[in-house]
Amino acid sequence: MSSPASPDLAAALLATVRHGFRSYQALADQALAQLTPAEWLWRPEPNSNSAAVIVQHLAGNLRSRFTDFWTSDGEKPDRNRDREFEEPASEADVAALQQQWQAAWPILWRVLDHLEQHPADWLRPVTIRQEPHTALAALQRQVAHYAYHTGQLVLLAKARRGADWQTLSIARGQSEQFNARMQGRPGAGANLRTGSGV
Repeated sequence: MSSPASPDLAAALLATVRHGFRSYQALADQALAQLTPAEWLWRPEPNSNSAAVIVQHLAGNLRSRFTDFWTSDGEKPDRNRDREFEEPASEADVAALQQQWQAAWPILWRVLDHLEQHPADWLRPVTIRQEPHTALAALQRQVAHYAYHTGQLVLLAKARRGADWQTLSIARGQSEQFNARMQGRPGAGANLRTGSGV
């Protein structure tokens, strides 16, 4: 089996992918932390998903895609994706969902830890819905998927909190001040969040 061009490239790839997943998890957590359990169930209109449904879907996706990542299809036989889009009935369901959310992420971290020890496996074949992918392609697919839903969570939480929303990025009108503070800090820009005061 072929391997990435160099150990340095494999290490840089792992760092980038890990940083992406951790950044989206952190952004989602910071948005969700601003909502009460009741607000997790809020929908701006009847055809929208609540924050609870988005979390429910992401937790189900994480478990399905990354459990036995190397040896089984990423769409597990016991997953019911349609049920993930059914609204939870009560705030008690939200408490259970919060636990599921926290339990799902370590399944992904174990896959990335494996890649740290076995860098050639970036090009190892895996399947999702019986379609072949390299591990690299499968992980990139999930980074994009989680970015999409994290943006939805942030917008939902911001809409619900209104004037009480605490920005997760550079506040509107503060870009120049932020850039001035960052000047002269080696590597500080690597963790810069972008956006217009979300």
